[in-house]
Amino acid sequence: MQAPVRRLSLGTMAAFGFGQTAEGVKNAAFNTFVLFYYQQVVGVSGTLTGIALAIALCFDAVTDPLAGAISDKTRTRWGRRHPFMLAAVIPLTFSFYFLFNPPGGLSEFGSFLWLAAFAVLVRGSLTFYHIPHLALGAEMAMDYNQRSTLFAFSTLFSLAGGAMTGFLAYLLFFPTTPEYSPGLLNPDGYVSFGVTFGIVMALAIVGCAFGTRKEIPHLRQPVTIVPFGVLRMVREVMEAFRNRSFRALFFGMLLGTMIISVEAVLSPFMGLHFWEFTTEQLALIPPIALVGMLLSLPLTPVVTRLLDKKLAVIIPAAIAIVNGNVLIVLRLLDVPWFPTNESPWMLPLVMLTVFITTTVAPVIFTSINSMFADIADEHELETGERREGIIYAARSFCLKATGAVGVMLGGFMLDIIAFPRGAPVGSVDPDTIWQLGFVQGPATSLFSFCGLILYARYRLNRARHAEILEELERRREAAG
Repeated sequence: MQAPVRRLSLGTMAAFGFGQTAEGVKNAAFNTFVLFYYQQVVGVSGTLTGIALAIALCFDAVTDPLAGAISDKTRTRWGRRHPFMLAAVIPLTFSFYFLFNPPGGLSEFGSFLWLAAFAVLVRGSLTFYHIPHLALGAEMAMDYNQRSTLFAFSTLFSLAGGAMTGFLAYLLFFPTTPEYSPGLLNPDGYVSFGVTFGIVMALAIVGCAFGTRKEIPHLRQPVTIVPFGVLRMVREVMEAFRNRSFRALFFGMLLGTMIISVEAVLSPFMGLHFWEFTTEQLALIPPIALVGMLLSLPLTPVVTRLLDKKLAVIIPAAIAIVNGNVLIVLRLLDVPWFPTNESPWMLPLVMLTVFITTTVAPVIFTSINSMFADIADEHELETGERREGIIYAARSFCLKATGAVGVMLGGFMLDIIAFPRGAPVGSVDPDTIWQLGFVQGPATSLFSFCGLILYARYRLNRARHAEILEELERRREAAG
């Protein structure tokens, strides 16, 4: 008989979720603003900008298993995860500021080096918070459904942090002016952006660490602590890949993340040049996204109970892919009845698309995070070792390594379609705009659908997970 599972308080779950705001802010900054800033404002080519961001992602991907393995083997009175979470605050805050404040007078190559260096520092600092934070969630919530609820909080705060970043950035830091149209061409706005959101990330991390500290005595500790070693870390990663469900989830995310990264770096170009919105109009989109996310919070646990986690990924992902293509394809085909960019209906239609996507996206992300936690239990059953850190590090490695490819491809695409630097709205050749839309829509979606086939190979379900927990509990009782 399975022992009663400790229930987490609402405050603890909210504090854990609040910590994910830092990841949401970072994602919004890198997905929307960094490439645009360096390519359009600083004057670095799309190819060099993409390469710099890819270098940062590759360094970041390498540090992920390192952070996971080290925190797995750490023992302090603050637990295995909290010391690393707090240690990330100062380097993250300062490196984020300098990322958006390069010195004047740098050559294009000098700006490329500056971008690469501080992108590495931002991502590396956040990794030593983010990986222990994810592993902490798997340790705090042991119940199948409670994990979905806990990671729903995490997903909500991540997406809300990203939405808040976009809303405040467009409205406060990058308004349209006679001198700067679009407002994203204003270099001074990026300095204020870096200061403000560096502080926001620091507050999120500190709030999470102190809000979850009361759970430290209740966290499951490894029976033995094996000293850290690189070869051992590689061996542990290989052990994770022997798990069929892990492979299905890993490679499904590999394709999906690459496509999301391409689309993310092109999104400001789409908003400003494909749809011809002002920054004030773009500022209206994040609040709509936030409404969708809020609606998804009670929806996510219900969906995972009704569909089980695998289908809770596949069905919403299919909806999101189709939804994201409809308006773009109608514009590319120049359908006569479809509203023009000047129509008052265009912005509401795009906002509706965003609303639908942001309502289903948290279900996908929450289910995936929870599925990795379930895999950690199966991994313990198969190997006798708790390896949440290394499993989430491998997950994060997948996200970042393929994200690096996606970011680099996005930068390459801007140069391939000859997208001009510092381009005012309405000045770009229509053929270039059409090519931009084709890349953002139909071209990328084919790969997204392939990812769904891989997710279908995931084999853990509610019944199997319950069996795993019962067997683990029997082993612990037998061990005394």
